[in-house]
Amino acid sequence: MSELSLKNNSPLENIEIGTGTWAWGDRLVWGYGNKYSGKEVEETFHEAVSNGLRLFDTAETYGQGKSESYLGRLIPTEDAKIIIASKIMPFPWRLGKHALRNALLASLKRLSLSNIDLYQMHWPLPPVSVENWMNQMADVYEDGLISAVGVSNYNLTLTRRASDALKKRGISMVSNQVEYHLLEKRIEKNGLLEFCKENGIKVIAYSPLAMGILSGKYTPENPPRGARASRYNRSLLEKIQPLIRLMKKIGMDHDGKTASQVALNWVISKGAIPIPGAKNANQVIQNVGSLGWQLSPEEVNQLDGISDKVVS
Repeated sequence: MSELSLKNNSPLENIEIGTGTWAWGDRLVWGYGNKYSGKEVEETFHEAVSNGLRLFDTAETYGQGKSESYLGRLIPTEDAKIIIASKIMPFPWRLGKHALRNALLASLKRLSLSNIDLYQMHWPLPPVSVENWMNQMADVYEDGLISAVGVSNYNLTLTRRASDALKKRGISMVSNQVEYHLLEKRIEKNGLLEFCKENGIKVIAYSPLAMGILSGKYTPENPPRGARASRYNRSLLEKIQPLIRLMKKIGMDHDGKTASQVALNWVISKGAIPIPGAKNANQVIQNVGSLGWQLSPEEVNQLDGISDKVVS
């Protein structure tokens, strides 16, 4: 089948940035119910839509379904076209031929939708093969339950296999959602980013602020707590301070942009779509501040150079 005849109804055209909703209902990592509640989630959603952010990324596992349920209640309150990207977790016990369909129907019920704009395989877990999952994706695509197919956390080999499997069904893969930021650039070095660009697969960058580390808020004297503490420990925080200082300097050169906004603009400059999380309206406003301006090629090179040194 020729490339031109493949079905490619990507909902990601003209999308520069989205909103990640992992924290919406998540108690374990993000402290839902303690530091913020449903009121803040609702304010976050409306602030995002009012600022032109239409893409919301969620998953069946986020908040054990609470994230999707919040979106299901909130989407009807806005007139704007909302783009929903959700994900299925391929748990090892999901072995039946209708496993994906059943998970999808449960997500659709929580979202109060009849169709999901972009449905993604969350992780490449065994024992079910990539090809089997993609055939199940193709089935629900052909039935009109989803508008586009994507994957998440797939390496180059698995991305190619998934794409090839979909092509055999006449469908283009539209996205691969991976961790991508100034402290995590493996997709630039292992060929995945290049492959995605060559094949029209959009990279969606999750944790584009390295779980808040690239905001500059944390220092060796003030490290993050909880789940982030082991990964972003005092030693790493010391190493990345030159990068944080450069981000702040570049931000000042662009009318006082913050380190976070520089980090997000860097992702956009690479041709990817960042989906920073937001738990309140102020964080949405911060995220929106990454739009409407552009890092120069020289600034991108400077950031890349220091990044490569501190995370080598």
